[in-house]
Order: sequence, then C-alpha cells, then structure tokens
Amino acid sequence: MNDTSTIYAWEGINRKGRRVSGQIAGHDLALIKAQLRRKGICPERVRKKPASRPIFAPRILPADIALFTRQLATLLKAGIPLLQAFDIISEGVENRQVCDLVQALKQQIASGNSLADALRQHPRYFDELYCNLVAAGEQAGALETLLERVAIYLEKSQRLKARIKKAMTYPVTVLVVATLVSVVLLMHVVPQFQKLFTGVGGQLPGFTLAVIALSEFLQQAWWMLTLGLGASLAGLRQAHRAYPGFRHRLQAGLLKMPLAGKLLHNSAIARYARTLSTTFAAGVPLVQALGSVAGAVGNGPFKQAIERMRHDVSTGMQLNQAMACNGLFPGMAIQMTAIGEESGTLDRMLEKVANHYEADVDTLVDNLTSLMEPLIMVVLGGIVGALVIALYLPVFQLGTAF
Repeated sequence: MNDTSTIYAWEGINRKGRRVSGQIAGHDLALIKAQLRRKGICPERVRKKPASRPIFAPRILPADIALFTRQLATLLKAGIPLLQAFDIISEGVENRQVCDLVQALKQQIASGNSLADALRQHPRYFDELYCNLVAAGEQAGALETLLERVAIYLEKSQRLKARIKKAMTYPVTVLVVATLVSVVLLMHVVPQFQKLFTGVGGQLPGFTLAVIALSEFLQQAWWMLTLGLGASLAGLRQAHRAYPGFRHRLQAGLLKMPLAGKLLHNSAIARYARTLSTTFAAGVPLVQALGSVAGAVGNGPFKQAIERMRHDVSTGMQLNQAMACNGLFPGMAIQMTAIGEESGTLDRMLEKVANHYEADVDTLVDNLTSLMEPLIMVVLGGIVGALVIALYLPVFQLGTAF
C-alpha cells in the first residue's frame, strides 16, 4: 500500500457524554467513522485536514527513523505498552513531521493493524527490509529484540554512510575551491595587470599571453560555461535516476578508481554483511534474506552479484561458494562465511565481517582525510603560484631590460 493516507479532523461524543476531538489517518471517510465508533465515539463531524505544510518544514531523515527505532525498542524493553510508547516518543520529538508520522502509526495500530502493517503504509520512510524484520519480530513474540537489532543496523548504516560522505566531500571541496580561486583571479586580477602591460608595451611571454587569453575568454563566455556546466550536471543527475544501465556503469567505474574504489568496495561489503547478518538472525530464510540484501546494498554491481547469489543458493549451492563465483568478495569474507555455515553461526560470522570492513572504512577515510589536507594546499598553491608567475614574468623582463 502506498503512503497516500489522509489526515482527518473529527469531533464527537464519547461514552461518558463528553465532547471530544482529534485527528486520525485513513483512506476512506466511512472507515474513519467506523473506527471512531469502535472506540466508543459517536462522530458528529469528520472532515479532511488541509494539507498545509510550511515551505521550510524539516524533512524526515534516515537519522530520525534510526532514532525513532532506538527509542521504541528501549521503551518496549522497559515494559511500556506499544501505544503509550508512541505517545512518549511523539512528546519528545521536535521535528513536527516525525511527530505526525508517529501519531499516524499509533492511529493505524489502534484501529487494529499490526505494527508491520502500519509501517508498510509509509514506504517512504520504512522500506521492505525494515517491515519484514518487524513482522518477523511480531510473529516470534520478540518485537523489542528485533527492533533493537533494526536500530543497531540503522545506526551502523548511517554511520557508514556519513563516513563515506565525509571522504567523498574532500575531493569535491578541492575542485570547488580551486575553481573559485582561479575564476576570481582570472576575471578580476588579471585584467588589472593587462592594463598595466598595455601601457608599458613590448612583447609579453607566451605563458602570460595564454593566461590573458584565458581571462578574456572567461569574461566573455562565463555565462555560457555556467549554463553548460549546469546543463551537464542536470543531465547526469537525470541519467543517474532514469537509466539503470548508466547508473550501473557509473558505479562500476567508481569501484575501479584508485582510492575511492577501495573505499566504496569495502563499504558495500560491510553493508552486505551487516544487512544479511541482521535479517538471518531474525529468522528470515537465507534466500529471502538475500533478496532484501540486494535491495539494501546500494551499489549496482553488488546488487547484480547478490541477485545471482540468491539464484545459486536457491538451487542448493552454499553461500560461500556463490560469493566466490562472483569475484567481488575478498577471501576473508568468503572464508568467514564458510566457517559460519559449517558451524551454524552464520549471523555471528557475518557480523564480524561487517565489523572488520566498517573499521577498514574508518581507517581509509582517516587516511584519505590526512592525504587531502596537504593536497588542498598543494593544488591551491600551485594554481595561485602559476598565475602569479604568469603576471610577474613581464615585470621581471622589464627589470632586466634596464
């Protein structure tokens, strides 16, 4: 079911004869009235609530969902009933959108839905993996334990994504800062020196002439370059969204890059191992768990590899053999998986694999950060130094002429 439920504002009279009011989420006015009657409320007025949202309303981020899951698991472990736990969480949330989501979940559960069914009505925030794990916890009577596992999984995933984002931000920062410094120098500093050189006369060095020509080109065609860059970025973004083949080739190319490739490769292995460990420990069959992992790994080549592994495992092949056939998984991950399958501790071994590669990602990010800091200085210094040399070469020639 899609996340298309409507919020209704209602007014009515409860069993004690008191006038009450509130809000409830649903898809049909008749069903809303029936839900209210089951609660002992005689509805007098039920209307759709206008969908007015502030322009700058805070969005619901994955970190908010991770925090909600952790809070819910903690409250259920403390013995607090589910509906009361939702009230406690919504009272302590500052983000209004999260509060509305929690209240919508509470209303759906109060009307007779299970927690997993209520979550499935909001696929924008709770994916199939999340809902399947919660459903497994409800069926096993261990909802608080499964929620804690899901909370750990989400927290680890968010931390891993944050580390990857931090590592990839540095190269972009270098390019942006270097470009801005170069544009400012070429468009504002070089023209001042050009006027000076015109007044002095004489033949300018080739390097200086090249810099002046580049400055003149930027002054005349900067808007064309800006439009071209914007159109290129928009085209790449649209192609990445709309064409899976392009997205797959781009991700495969990134995996082959010298530094970023190893970082992305290890993060994909960590995500695969963490997700499979969580789902398998929850009692989900291995073939079904691999289907969830393929959708959650977040990398095209790894997704295809895991889908092939799922087919191989469904035909009777062991998981470690299926991993070895793909060529994307390192020997340590394959051997640990084999040990887990032989000893019946696959979930624990996969968790150790995830911990190892998450720690490896942390080390790579720290090394990349340490490397990029001096690289920024070298790149910026090289650009500024080259422009300064180009501008002062004529001055040095004038000095030697007298």
